[in-house]
Amino acid sequence: MLRKSFAFAATAAVVMATAGAADARDQIRIVGSSTVYPFSTVVAEQFGKTTSFKTPVVESTGSGGGLKLFCAGIGTQHPDMTNASRAIKKSEIERCAKNGVTKITEVKVGYDGIVIANAKSAPLMKLTKKQIFMALAKDVPGADGKLMANPHQKWSDVDASLPATKIEVLGPPPTSGTRDAFVELAMEGGCKKFPDIAAMKKNDKKKYKAVCHSIREDGAFIEAGENDVLIVRKLEANPNAFGVFGFSFLDQNADKVQGSVVDGNGPTFDNIASGKYGVSRPLFFYVKNAHVGTVPGMQEYIAAFTSEKAWGPDGYLTDKGLIPMPDAERKKYADDAKGLKHNLSM
Repeated sequence: MLRKSFAFAATAAVVMATAGAADARDQIRIVGSSTVYPFSTVVAEQFGKTTSFKTPVVESTGSGGGLKLFCAGIGTQHPDMTNASRAIKKSEIERCAKNGVTKITEVKVGYDGIVIANAKSAPLMKLTKKQIFMALAKDVPGADGKLMANPHQKWSDVDASLPATKIEVLGPPPTSGTRDAFVELAMEGGCKKFPDIAAMKKNDKKKYKAVCHSIREDGAFIEAGENDVLIVRKLEANPNAFGVFGFSFLDQNADKVQGSVVDGNGPTFDNIASGKYGVSRPLFFYVKNAHVGTVPGMQEYIAAFTSEKAWGPDGYLTDKGLIPMPDAERKKYADDAKGLKHNLSM
């Protein structure tokens, strides 16, 4: 134990000298995605109960916000790990590198679906990606095919088969990985159904992305922050409203809310695992390799998260709504995590 403490102190001194003055920590600090937050929290709680290390501190800051904090530098004034409901961007890897965070291990932890949910007391909504785009996009094609500001006020304005209720969707802010994935998978998925817009991708990628990824700002889409629990409460209070969040929150609140059917498939565990549900994405956490050996317990926490007991098909994280990766993929990322494989490139 003495040898371990001496090694920690020596390593911490090196890191502090590099990063500037800060007090050494004896507790792991994790930031990032609100979607990965419940999984990370459960692992942290189990870790604190079953090891001699302190329970890691996990904060829900959103994927973008977490990566910004993570990439700010080396040293215990900065987070050790960050959760993300999307892969790290090239620009974020570059920002990390500029601040001395040059060795990062990416660990995919499983899959998650993005749901468009409403109160259990309301009728179940059946939507297509095209209808989702027409309801929530900033600009949409008019009858003449030309783009115009979204005029649709009610769902029935989008399609006569949909309810004649006001379009009101509570969703995450731009810093959220859930928002990134939603616009890429659901919004763009519907946007490219229009041949003229799809053709735009070849000629003007920037304009294509602006059209397909821009959400309306006239009140139909309401940014509700990173607190998915708050969205669930608001849906209970307003049966006509919808909310956008991860499958895990639907799973944990199945007595209160229901997920809309999208393109004929509901957001169920099996449909997401099989790929039938078309609005799903991978989840990750990122490790700041320079902090391993400086902040106690990081390697052990990583091992706990990537254990079959946690993320396996019968692991305790599936009870929280995590969709496990196939066996070969779990083995790859468990090996990467164990070896702290620096597996990102600019």
